[in-house]
Parts: sequence; structure tokens; C-alpha cells
Amino acid sequence: MSQQAARKISYEDQLILDNVQYTHDPYSWVLFAFEWGVGELAGFDGPDEWQEELLKSIGARLEAGADAGVVIQEACASGHGVGKSAVVAWLILWAMSTITDCKGVVTANTESQLKTKTWAELAKWYRLCICKHWFTLTATALFSVVPEHEKTWRIDMVPWSERNTEAFAGLHNKGKRVLLIFDEGSAIPDAIWQVAEGALTDEHTEIIWCAFGNPTRNTGRFKDCFGKLKHRWNGRQVDSRTSRLTNKVQIEAWIKDYGIDSDFVKVRVRGMFPAMSARQFISLIDIDAAFGKVLHSQQFAFAPKILSCDPAWEGDDELVIGLRQGLSFRILRVIPKNDNDIYIATLLAAIEDEEKADAVFIDGGYGTGIVSAGKTMGRSWRLVWFGGESTDPGCLNKRAEMANSVKDWLKSGGAIPADQILYDELCGEEVVPRFDGKIQLEPKDAFKKRVGWSPGRLDSLRLTFAQPVVKLSEQERFIASQPQKEARYWRGQRH
Repeated sequence: MSQQAARKISYEDQLILDNVQYTHDPYSWVLFAFEWGVGELAGFDGPDEWQEELLKSIGARLEAGADAGVVIQEACASGHGVGKSAVVAWLILWAMSTITDCKGVVTANTESQLKTKTWAELAKWYRLCICKHWFTLTATALFSVVPEHEKTWRIDMVPWSERNTEAFAGLHNKGKRVLLIFDEGSAIPDAIWQVAEGALTDEHTEIIWCAFGNPTRNTGRFKDCFGKLKHRWNGRQVDSRTSRLTNKVQIEAWIKDYGIDSDFVKVRVRGMFPAMSARQFISLIDIDAAFGKVLHSQQFAFAPKILSCDPAWEGDDELVIGLRQGLSFRILRVIPKNDNDIYIATLLAAIEDEEKADAVFIDGGYGTGIVSAGKTMGRSWRLVWFGGESTDPGCLNKRAEMANSVKDWLKSGGAIPADQILYDELCGEEVVPRFDGKIQLEPKDAFKKRVGWSPGRLDSLRLTFAQPVVKLSEQERFIASQPQKEARYWRGQRH
């Protein structure tokens, strides 16, 4: 063996040893793996402060024993230009370089984002990496140059698709390391988050899940990382003004033009979620004000009681019965999909009598059988067709009209129960922009694909605004509750 060959082997052995010592220390690996202060990195001595904090956070969790079944979950919401894509590239290269047979997936809100930003940034840092010769970088993957490890030691770039969830479901890598990265996580549908979450279940495995993005939407799973799921995620919000990488002159111009508390500056500079997303129909401020608010029933004794029933459409949907009186709305029953119309009609009639309801509205989509069964009991329940014609020329259809009424009702001080599902449905409602300016909501099936379930509780609230309702007198309510033959008799007696 020649001295040159011996030196080469010695160098490779040392490089392997150097990388192994950073298996649980991504920050130190980043300092080691790139020639800071030279060439393209001239003027830089290492990661920015927030990048350092994130890398050290992951390292600390790994040192504490993250292979014992705990998934490391890091979420970062930031303004523009703070270096998110660089951190993504470092994590990919570190994860691959410090352990054998690492597997991972990187996805983003669009294929364009993946190719032109995420993967382009990876190509830059791959070119600068001290151990780049260990891996092959293609347009869609980074994998080991060792032929027998091509399938087991790799990270793939996968544009998200609700029709192609196998890439996320196939992340199992028991006993080794899994890296999952969501870039621009705000725009990745909840359904993809749920599939990914279900895949990360291997025991005794290092599982690292990082989500990055501008906080463009104040609903969805990315927002939840900083809200109701913050006990699972280590979240950080990065202000562009604190990063050494950003254009401070442009930032100051934005602040001057839009104001420090504007949604524009919150999202693009301060790394904060907006008060209202671009397509969100109802303001989070109004929803928060209504959530869990307690109103006394005697305040609305003058107002009619309106009962609603939204039947389940598909097997995993819920049937919801709700009641609104004035500014107060309650959810009375939530039942798994039940196709026994007679049973539902009997239950609804009992609730109608108990609550002394003045009107009952039922979604016409799957409610015709319930209404027919109700007729045999003498009930005058009304079908409401969400796709029907609107009485408001500013709304595309009846669904949009009722939704707009809910929006106005909330602004007027409406109160909803402290029901997290209803809250999420109200926050998740989005509009479809139209040239004619009419209000059009996204289709229910599109909502379900994006959020993960059908908005049954919200629909039960909407139904209470189907038509104007007048409070019944005791005699009118008695007549309405009688079987048809007796009801005709009592109506005759009235006249």
C-alpha cells in the first residue's frame, strides 16, 4: 500500500471519528463541517443566534435520551430572510453525516418552494460540506454513495400530496434515526401533518421533526404548534429585526408604511401570527371573544329558540344538534353517524319539546329522512339546502348567507361554548375569492381535506340562521307539537 493511500485512509478514518463525536451535537457539527470565514462564508463565524439556539436545543434533547420514545419536535415561526433554509440544510447534512442509515423526508407548501429555495440552499451547503463525498445529491434526494445503503441511508424531497401519503407513512427506521422537515409549514394541510404524526411511532429511535415557516395563517397545525399543542412542540418566534442576515432598511420601510402592529409586519417581520389570515372568513378576535363566554338565559327570554340538526355525511362524521337563543348558542348532542332516521327524529322531537323550541332547521343534504319521520309525529321541521339560493345578493348561496350571519352575530357579542372543535371550525373557515365580490366559502369536502374533519358543529350553528323565526305563544307551540290530525283540530278551534 502506497503512503498516499495510507494517508487517504487515515484522513477518512479521522473524518469518520470527527463526525461521530457530533452525533448528538448538531451545533458543534455545523461549526466543524464548514470553513467559516472563508470564501462564500467570509464575514461569518457561525450560525446566527436563533439558529444556534435551535441546534443546541435539539442536541440537548438527544443527549437527554430522545431515542427512548420521545419525538423531538421543533417549530420556528419567523419573519423573512432570517436563514430558515440554511438551518434546514444543516440539519439534513448533520443527520446524514453523523449516523449510518439515517432516513428522512423534507416537504414544503409547494413543489416550487422545495426546488427553488429549500433544495437550492441544500445544494449550496452540500457543496461547502467537509464530507460531501460521502453522499450523492440529486434533484430530489440525498443518499449514500455506498450502493448497498442507497435505499436505507437517504433523505428525500417530497412535495406534499393528499394522494401520495406513502412517503410520510414509510418513515419507519426502527433503532436508528428519522428526520422529518416541514418547510413553510403554515400552508401544509392538516391531513399531511396527521399522516406524518402517525408514521413517527418507532421505539428506541431518534425521531426529529422540525417545522419552519412564515406564520401566514392563524389556523391549522402549524399555528397549533404555538397554541393548543405547544406542550408537544418547542416553539420559537424569530423577529427579522434581530437577525444579522436581514435588510434592516427594507424592514424599517415596511414598519413605516404599514405600522408595527399591522398583520403585514407581524407576519413578515416579527414572526407573529396575524389577527386574520388572508382567506380566513371570521376574525380570530371575534372568535376568541365569543369562546366560552357565559350569558344568562333570562337575558334572551324574549328571543325565539332555534333548534338545528346537521346530520353526518360520511362514516367518520358526526351528527350535531344545536340550539341558539339570541346571542347564546349551545351544542346539545354530538352523535356518530347514524342512519336510523326514526331514532334521530324521535330524539329531536324530545329535545324540541324539552327546550320548547320555536323552530327546527335540518340540513337538507342528508336530513330528508329525518324530516319525513318527523312529519309522522306531526312536526313541522324545515329542510335547509346549503347550496340553495341566497336571499342576500352579496352571497353566492344559502351556505354563504348563513355563514355571513354567523360572522355578524359574533361581532354583535355572540357566545359559543368552550368547545375546541367548534373553535377550530370557526377559525378554519376560508373564502374563495371571486371577481364579482360575492361571498363564497370553500366546499365542505375541501375543508375536510384541509382540516381533517367535516365542520358539523359549525354547520349546526349556521343552520340556526336559515330563516327569520318568531317566538311562538304557548298555544302555538302546543299545536305544533301535536300529531297532524289533532293539530288540524286545534287550529280549527283557534279560528
